[in-house]
Amino acid sequence: MAAEKVTSLEVAALAGVSQSAVSRVFTPGSSVSPKTAEKVRAAAAQLGYRPNVLARSLKSGKSRIIGLVVAYLENYFYPEMVERLSVELQKVGYHVLIFLAPVASVNVDQVIREILDYQVDGIVMASVSMSSDLAARCAATGIPVVLFNRAHEDKNLSSVTSDNFAGGRALADFLVGTGHSRIAYIAGFSGASTQMDREAGFRAGLAEAGQDLFARAEGNFDYRTAAAATRELFATSRRPDAVFVANDHMAFAAMDVLRFELGLRVPEDVSVVGFDDVPPAAWPAYNLTTYRQKVDLMVQETVTMLLTWIAADLPEVTRVVLQGELVIRGSSRRFGAK
Repeated sequence: MAAEKVTSLEVAALAGVSQSAVSRVFTPGSSVSPKTAEKVRAAAAQLGYRPNVLARSLKSGKSRIIGLVVAYLENYFYPEMVERLSVELQKVGYHVLIFLAPVASVNVDQVIREILDYQVDGIVMASVSMSSDLAARCAATGIPVVLFNRAHEDKNLSSVTSDNFAGGRALADFLVGTGHSRIAYIAGFSGASTQMDREAGFRAGLAEAGQDLFARAEGNFDYRTAAAATRELFATSRRPDAVFVANDHMAFAAMDVLRFELGLRVPEDVSVVGFDDVPPAAWPAYNLTTYRQKVDLMVQETVTMLLTWIAADLPEVTRVVLQGELVIRGSSRRFGAK
């Protein structure tokens, strides 16, 4: 037989406080004295009491849940982002409900419709996008939507991104400045704003230096596809002397193929640079030169944006673009350093 549920009234009686005091102790952000909180938590532990979060959300009209749609979890950037976002939201009494999106989808409207059924207080879209119609529906119902590491031209969608154009340009300047002249590019998913902006910045940097892109292949932000793209780029006798790969996840694939399949040395025969600065980029096995996205700052901006909107009950479209940072490691050589 199932055990009978302990009520807040029983906890209040044992702790010698009011029922409302028990409610405040278990409501994030509520004001309660440390002494009262200690007595209530001790009584709750003794009785085995757990607050009914769902019932409380029905009373307040707030679920204190943020829906997170994410894809590309093979890429270290997104599990790291999920962990940090979850921790930061928990600090202010919110929890994350994660929905996985198919990586092949340009938008994920069906997933968003499912999220709305859970009465979430806000939505974060990481690595995916949504249609303008559904964005307008969310705005009309007062549910803030933030695109994380994606941008969108729709006026109803807010976003937090790095300056991907500036990052691509910085990598072009670096490779040209270190003496490379046959510079190739492995692109990400063609429908992603991150891919488009990084390539545009990279091409602009090369053009300003009087260079054209030596060769190009598509990796689709996928390890296996990026490995095939690397084989394609290096299947000729006149090979690139440097490759910018649109994110670190694909750059690892490129380096693995270059070293272990093609027998080429990195960086002596070819330099490889990436984008993101995920943890394995600093591992000795890769030691990857890359453009760092400041994940902590991106998460902070996202949380601040969500909480501001939720408190005001009026989502206001905001677009935050953060500067990244070039991180130079051993996967790229400098001019004359054969």
